[in-house]
Amino acid sequence: MKALLILVLAQFCSSLVPEREKDPEYWRRQAQETLRNALQLQRLNQNVAKNLILFLGDGMGVSTVTAARILKGQMQRGQGEESLLEMDKFPFVALAKTYNTNAQVPDSAGTATAYLCGVKANEGTLGVSAGVTRDRCNTTKGQEVTSILRWAKDAGKAVGIVTTTRVTHATPSAAYAHSANRDWYSDGEMPPDALEGGCKDIARQLVENIPNRVIMGGGRKYMYPKNVSDVEYPHEEKHRGTRLDRRNLVQAWREAKPPGKVAEYVWHRRGLLALNLSRVDFLLGLFEPGDMVYELDRNNETDPSLSEMVSVAIRMLQKNPRGFFLLVEGGRIDHGHHEGKAKQALHEAVELDRAIGVATRLTSTQDTLSVVTADHSHVFTFGGYTPRGNPIFGLAPMQSDVDRKPFTSILYGNGPGYKIVAGERENVSAVDFAHADYQAQSAVPLRQETHGGEDVAVFARGPMAHLLHGVHEQNYIPHAMAYAACIGSNRGHCNAAARPAIPLLLPFLGLLFPPLLKCLLQITEGDLFLNYPPFSFFCGQQHPGKRRENRETQRSKSSRRWFGAGKLPL
Repeated sequence: MKALLILVLAQFCSSLVPEREKDPEYWRRQAQETLRNALQLQRLNQNVAKNLILFLGDGMGVSTVTAARILKGQMQRGQGEESLLEMDKFPFVALAKTYNTNAQVPDSAGTATAYLCGVKANEGTLGVSAGVTRDRCNTTKGQEVTSILRWAKDAGKAVGIVTTTRVTHATPSAAYAHSANRDWYSDGEMPPDALEGGCKDIARQLVENIPNRVIMGGGRKYMYPKNVSDVEYPHEEKHRGTRLDRRNLVQAWREAKPPGKVAEYVWHRRGLLALNLSRVDFLLGLFEPGDMVYELDRNNETDPSLSEMVSVAIRMLQKNPRGFFLLVEGGRIDHGHHEGKAKQALHEAVELDRAIGVATRLTSTQDTLSVVTADHSHVFTFGGYTPRGNPIFGLAPMQSDVDRKPFTSILYGNGPGYKIVAGERENVSAVDFAHADYQAQSAVPLRQETHGGEDVAVFARGPMAHLLHGVHEQNYIPHAMAYAACIGSNRGHCNAAARPAIPLLLPFLGLLFPPLLKCLLQITEGDLFLNYPPFSFFCGQQHPGKRRENRETQRSKSSRRWFGAGKLPL
């Protein structure tokens, strides 16, 4: 009987193979096209990154990326596996080790400190070194660390944050706050000893620490005095303000802006999309009292999508001639997984990918470095020998050979989906496992599913993207991005090589004979001049660090040409 089942399953799976894929030439052509694209990467993009965009999928481990790819393809009426996410098109891929200094399996605060501030930290702490103990306000002073958002701001760039969580949540707050506890959203969540010790709540730091050009997400209630009714849900007590200091931080945000600058606050999708961005200097959008609503449940009238917020943010930030840094978080991927609601989590991941596509269309790879990564993974998996094109939220094609019950392809290692009915595992064929809020079965019962500890993927495209190339500590990410943009600790390094003394004749040669001059400069050590106007107009602005590297390479090549060293073509 078992052999017959296997034979039937094999024949069924064979019938699902697209006709073109039965031809070996299809796969050979595809591989050759991939090879041609890979060979193009030999011409590295060594420009200075004017703009930086960091896309963070909270909880978006590799299994989530793969499942989201299949979901995206099936939403487009394909089988799914052959689909491409926008992040799949990024040419450089690395892995990041996610552990916190005191945790093998990390939390989102310690990881955010790593990939934003460039140093690893203890779980539960934000924007501080590992010298800070969670909950202990008195360990914070002198242990603050700055983020790449601050480095970009100090370099004259416009900066912004877009998230689907509350703007005071772990990921966004590590960009601007220093806190011994990630949960100190407002002073209403802080213990008396922390308030007496002079520690500031995260919402207050959002307004006071860094003048972001753009802030969008949820979290209205942390900005208003305790018991103040919410503008959208005036009769719901859980959405009322939480602040004990009676401050209106939205008003404080407005008043902190320089005279003559236009600061707009919006809480509704229509208000956001109606803005004349050419007349707006600062934008604060808070669209929910807490986290924003899941994409599957989102009210299209009142709440913007992540991709809509990203579009507005980029168009706002692009007005700055010195470029920008933008942090984009698909934060509710994580929440969906914690609740065991894989359908919610994966649709959040697809929406993040849609936002990446929007950003790709609005920017250029010549001057914009885009990085996509996750803070950590989850104990989320899918398997069960499913056939090609199997609905990602569907059943595996077999029953358990232990309890003789069916099971879904998607499962969790632990979480709220552990259910026993009449002393046995629940029969999933008796429930609506395709429902948005269905909680996939888990092996261990927990009220909330946990993070996973494995490495996460890092996708990169644009200037100096090749610096993200192997297995890295997670805190390496902002250092690589900062190097590409000549900001932070790499600012002086880049400036030292960027503006050599130029003979007066060379600018005129650059205007009259740019191709000839470019060749002469690249043959000689004069490749430094390629960053000097007007040469950069014709040749592009090459990264100073790479210009030095090119000179070394040029000397090496010259030696090999003249002295015959080596046998490989140059």
